[in-house]
Amino acid sequence: MNWKYAIYHSFWNMLDLVVPPVCGGCKQTGKRWCDDCQKRVHKLTGILCDICGLPQDMPGTCKACLAEKPHFRALRAWAVFSDPVQSALHKLKYRRDVSMGDLLAYEMLPFVRDLNWSIDLVVPIPLGRQRYKERGYNQVGMIAKPLALALGMRYAPKELMRRKETRSQVGLTRAERKSNVQNAFQAGMGVADKSVLIMDDVSTTGSTLSAGAEALYSAGARNVYALTVARALPQHGLMHA
Repeated sequence: MNWKYAIYHSFWNMLDLVVPPVCGGCKQTGKRWCDDCQKRVHKLTGILCDICGLPQDMPGTCKACLAEKPHFRALRAWAVFSDPVQSALHKLKYRRDVSMGDLLAYEMLPFVRDLNWSIDLVVPIPLGRQRYKERGYNQVGMIAKPLALALGMRYAPKELMRRKETRSQVGLTRAERKSNVQNAFQAGMGVADKSVLIMDDVSTTGSTLSAGAEALYSAGARNVYALTVARALPQHGLMHA
């Protein structure tokens, strides 16, 4: 384990001794992630599209990616956007429990290592100014930072910025999502000739990550891979139109 991450992770473990933790998945007292919730995580495995990472029947690239290829090289998610992962993400995002960031990064670590992607730096999808002001932190960064530390990669949150405020993607169609984030991001010159891992908490159509990847490539990035904690699947209400 990287020594910097060992210190970071130990801080949260010591805090658990002072403030009794509550499970992010089921609210049971005693652990931030109880044994039952660990077993209930629905990992996103099986045959996945080579590019967007959605489940499909046959190996290769899905019809949506063949029709319009996203800007990232590949997108992968650790788990399906359902409980207990959904509850843990909501706790981090809306209930200010930032300890969930380290927890989710720790749980995701073996999965990310197995991807075997060659990465130079990790960049989180940035929040808009208003949302950051309201929340006080970027929930994606709370996961991306410890993950980068554990993997020995540079965490570079300032290398991707929002050029404009966008409305929430929730409830939008695929076309509306794409339009909403078009030209929304600007990347810094520190990504030039680098292999970048761009992160978000949840992906649905991948539009936000694709827009971020486009900005990174425009700034000279060599490769851009996309990663999320969870993936919302079509049966969860994804609107295809």
